[in-house]
Amino acid sequence: MSDPVSVETQPVRLPDRRRRRVIRVGGALVGVAAVLVALWAWQLTANGPEAVASRVPASWARPVVDAQGLGQASGVRITRVAVTGDGGLVDLRFTIVDPDRANALHDARTPPAVVDERTGLVVHDLLMNHAHSGPYHAGITYYLVFTNPGNFVHRGGTVTVLLGDAQVEHVKVA
Repeated sequence: MSDPVSVETQPVRLPDRRRRRVIRVGGALVGVAAVLVALWAWQLTANGPEAVASRVPASWARPVVDAQGLGQASGVRITRVAVTGDGGLVDLRFTIVDPDRANALHDARTPPAVVDERTGLVVHDLLMNHAHSGPYHAGITYYLVFTNPGNFVHRGGTVTVLLGDAQVEHVKVA
């Protein structure tokens, strides 16, 4: 039997000049990323909460109905409002009860929104501009995901939901 051969290995090292260049480029990329994050955070808070959410415009006002009345007015039934994404998103789920009336949800004059009842601030920007298009089908549950910058809407709070031709007050947030 032969003895195992011992091989000494040396770590591979970049030449000094190349190593310094890699460190400089990496540092520059980290610096640029930090500046971009700082600019994004500043933009969100520059003008206070109104910079990222607003109060309900008068033109958005809709008749107030209860949960049952929403089905008659807008053809939908709210199934859930929840804060997700570590507080950065509001997930609104609704089931279609009357597809013809639910088509009002596509009307640009009556955009969907969630109003935090504690502050009166409106969350209405959809995540990545996601919106349903096409006909709705009875019995199917659809969803809208709103951005919740500043975490204005909180779990356990209450909101007013504006959907189609009506609004429902005092909806509990999960």
